[in-house]
Amino acid sequence: MQSSDLGNKESGKIWHRKPSPATHDGIIVNIVHSTSEYHPKVLRFLNVAFDGSGDSFIAGDHQGNIYVFDLHGNSYDPAAPPLFFLTHPGGLSHLELLLLPDSKMLAEGSVTQFNLVQRTAQACTALAFNLRRKSEFLVALADYSIKCFDTVTKELVSWMRGHESSVCSISVHASGRYAITTSSDTAQLWDLDTFQRKRKLNIRQSVGIQKVFFLPLSNTILSCFKDNSIFAWECDTLSCKYQLPGPPDGSHILYKVFAVTRDGRILAAGGKSSHLHLWCLEATQLFRIIQMPTKVRAVRHLEFLPDSFDAGSNQVLGVLSQDGIMRFINIQTCKLLFEIGTVEEGISSSVISPHGRYIASIMENGSLNVYSVQALTQEINKPPPPLVKVIEDLPNNTGSSRNLKMKIMSQRVQRPARYTDSKIQTRVLQQDLTGNLDNKENELSEGLNKNRLQILLKGYGEYPTKYRMFIWRSLLQLPENHTAFSSLVDKGTHAAYLNLQKKYPIKSRKLLRVLQRTLSALAHWSAIFSDTPYLPLLAFPFVKLFQNNQLICFEVVATLIINWCQHWFEYFPNPPINILSMIENVLAFHDKELLQHFIDRDITSQVYAWPLLETLFSEVLTREEWLRLFDNIFSNHPSFLLMTVVAYSTCSRSPLLNCTLKDDFEYFFHHRNNLDINVVIREVYRLMETTPADIHPNSMLNAFVALTKGQYPIFNQYPKFIVDYQTQERERIRNDELDFLRERQTVENMQAEVDEQRAKDEAWYQKQELLRKAEETRREILLQEEEKMAQQRQRLAAVKRELEIKEIHLQDAARRRLLKLQQDQREMELRRLEDEIERKAQMRDQEIAATAKDLEMRQLELEAQKRLYEKDLTTSQEAIAKEIREDTDTHRRKVALEEHMFQQLLENSQMGSIRAQRAMEDSLAKAKQACLNADWQIQTLQKQKREDRQRSEGYYEVASLLRKNRRKEVEVLNAMVQEEAKKWKEAEEKEFHLQSEKKVSALSDASRKWFLRQETSAALEHEEAPWLQRQHMDSAYLPQTSRLSDVSDMDPSTQIFSRNKPTEWNHTEHDLLKNVRNLRRRLTAQARSSYQHPHLLVT
Repeated sequence: MQSSDLGNKESGKIWHRKPSPATHDGIIVNIVHSTSEYHPKVLRFLNVAFDGSGDSFIAGDHQGNIYVFDLHGNSYDPAAPPLFFLTHPGGLSHLELLLLPDSKMLAEGSVTQFNLVQRTAQACTALAFNLRRKSEFLVALADYSIKCFDTVTKELVSWMRGHESSVCSISVHASGRYAITTSSDTAQLWDLDTFQRKRKLNIRQSVGIQKVFFLPLSNTILSCFKDNSIFAWECDTLSCKYQLPGPPDGSHILYKVFAVTRDGRILAAGGKSSHLHLWCLEATQLFRIIQMPTKVRAVRHLEFLPDSFDAGSNQVLGVLSQDGIMRFINIQTCKLLFEIGTVEEGISSSVISPHGRYIASIMENGSLNVYSVQALTQEINKPPPPLVKVIEDLPNNTGSSRNLKMKIMSQRVQRPARYTDSKIQTRVLQQDLTGNLDNKENELSEGLNKNRLQILLKGYGEYPTKYRMFIWRSLLQLPENHTAFSSLVDKGTHAAYLNLQKKYPIKSRKLLRVLQRTLSALAHWSAIFSDTPYLPLLAFPFVKLFQNNQLICFEVVATLIINWCQHWFEYFPNPPINILSMIENVLAFHDKELLQHFIDRDITSQVYAWPLLETLFSEVLTREEWLRLFDNIFSNHPSFLLMTVVAYSTCSRSPLLNCTLKDDFEYFFHHRNNLDINVVIREVYRLMETTPADIHPNSMLNAFVALTKGQYPIFNQYPKFIVDYQTQERERIRNDELDFLRERQTVENMQAEVDEQRAKDEAWYQKQELLRKAEETRREILLQEEEKMAQQRQRLAAVKRELEIKEIHLQDAARRRLLKLQQDQREMELRRLEDEIERKAQMRDQEIAATAKDLEMRQLELEAQKRLYEKDLTTSQEAIAKEIREDTDTHRRKVALEEHMFQQLLENSQMGSIRAQRAMEDSLAKAKQACLNADWQIQTLQKQKREDRQRSEGYYEVASLLRKNRRKEVEVLNAMVQEEAKKWKEAEEKEFHLQSEKKVSALSDASRKWFLRQETSAALEHEEAPWLQRQHMDSAYLPQTSRLSDVSDMDPSTQIFSRNKPTEWNHTEHDLLKNVRNLRRRLTAQARSSYQHPHLLVT
């Protein structure tokens, strides 16, 4: 099991070597996220979610870091085809190459496999990665919000809010357009095109929500509640399609977890029980109850395992129980197939990829395990043992036995078919007809054969581009020692290659970094490679070829050095004289003329052979030519490389014989030339065959030796004392250089300090000069500003004075307008009173005139009656005149006395009524005067209120303009407030006095009315008593005629009273008018005196 620690890295690989999950646990990799702080700690993963393809997933930890993991990009494909076939075009026998899965083919194109896509700074509670836009994902956070991010741009796409509690699950529709987020109290449907909420499911607080999710590949929403009720809804109309009935009566399980098959037909539900309920959603009924083993007491998670061949009707169900073990069972046979997790390393939650290849599980310790379903089901899917066993012949009869091939089927037996010359069926492994079973050295790992590869190479001239790297790895028998290579890499960059970019300025930073790492690993492996100047030239082609797999690159270069660079370092630091001598001997044997030409032009093997060897022909060949050449080099003896140097010179003898200058030779062997590599390769094979054994490099070079597994071999084929001496000298020189650099750095620092101090001094003087100039400038500006301020103050004072004068004028004008208005009002009131008096006088005159007319009419009537009575009495007077003359005198004296008495009564009664009338008029005038005084006082108080309000507004305006005199204004304002309080108090007192006067006037009016009524009644009684007495006396002593004469005798006195009454009323009217005029004069004098008080002027 591999383990990968993310650490503080934001990107990297999930694994560094091919994964080989064991069948007992199936773990591909264990991912841990730990911090490298002073107190390191492990950041716990909380949620994980696969994308729609199933090859990538995202995971979030409790600090809000969200990573995306790409399993496909890390070249692990358990479903890759197992065989690949190549057929020779010339009719040769079929060559069948057994290839491993892509996990063992680390070809070009492998990329970084995990990336930190977001830091949310808060824990995530749910994830979803199967949206319509493949690079976007949803994450529910601890603040109850849902955010959408993009894994490519790492930017926030949208932010959705609406939940009031933690979101526990996110379900995405099969189309990727809608999403349902579920919390404990509500579920909300979102439109992922607009990121707007479409609907919200509200429930009673007594009934909580367990889960709301979409059914796969359908338009149905399934809502599961805590009371075991399950409803199905139509997504578009949100109408209820059906409701599942409740669990059986004998079942006490409360559903907490749910899972649905890919076809949406079967619903699995579980809870705090060892039973699982399987519901058929089409028939809406419970069709099976599965009892888990006794160890299972509660179910924490359910998920169906997809299969590519079950058409969505998944049969395998994963059940995560309370002990942290996830058991996979077949729901039809109810058999336990396999399980993941242990009691010690329990699983917290688990997610299965949509294609069913991977299982991502979050462990209870916070790490993340990725399981291979293929490895877990390998024992289950293993075919049964064959029923037919084949007995092989003896070794001398193997030829005929190899001509038989056999097909074995379970439960069926087929006879072996004999081999014919017809074409063999594909995907059947066939042995070579000419091979020898005892030739073990030609058998390579991975089922390849070196002789067959050489035959293929001679036929095609090169290996297939797609499988070249795999064939090279097989030919070189690379051990892939990950641990040993990691230990070399962990030592860091070697000191000899710290400044590699200065000597080799490579444009690609990645390529430079890989080259530096590879060279450093070689230098840490063997000390001589830190001093080998041509090592970068030798390793660069392989670094460029294997830049995405540094382990393979290192092992290829190390294998090349051990085998094809034998004896190169025996004369270190000089070029390998012995190797160059071998090349010169072979060249002398095959082309003496060319060698003599080199000797004549003073061209040694260090000019025509060593440049090709130290660069491995990378300078003189193109990429395709170089790959084709090394296809042959790796497939042959190590001496093939030396023969290639000779063949390159012999195939280029014509241009070389024409060269005469050393620079031309050097240019020729350092640059590409017009040369066919196929011709060179054929020439090499010819030289390999025709070169005598005494000068052939085979006799002096060892055969191919692969690197050892586990640890790399010790490489000490070099003069150690020279390397040690050079190392010591280099160390001494480095120390001297360091001392010199330190001294130079000290001097430079001192010079820099001096220069810095000088610059500081100059800057200080310049700054002081600038400050002085700035100070002068500021002083001038300040003076100008002060002058401007003084002018502004003067203008402001003038404006203020103008405003004060204008305000005074306005106040005077307002006061004059108010006085005029009040005067006009008083005049109007007086005119109204005069009009009222005139109207009343007219009415009184009219009444008097009407009364006079009535009296005149009455007098006329009385005179007419008198004449009538006189006419009637004239006849009787003569008869009784004599009788009554004597009585008449007596009666006249008596009547005169009575008349005198009655006249005195009338005079007394008239004088009493006149006095009462005068008293009533006086009281009425006083009441009216009191009313007028009260009205005047009320108007005066209202005017004072208005003046107080105007003065307050004036104070506020003046306070806003003159803030500096606020203290004085506050004092004035306080004085005004006190004065106003006094005025209000005085007004209240006057109001109270007015009310009391009104009450007194009302009481006086009532008493006066009562007095008048009493006096009138007394007068009437007093008048009626004599009248009744006289009437009684007349009725007793006089006849009817005497009564009429009495009446006629009384009329003159009554007439006299009626004539005197208008004269008295005229006198009363004149007196009343005189009193009104006096009252007007008094009121005018009081008004003038009340408005002559001084006003408060604000300065």
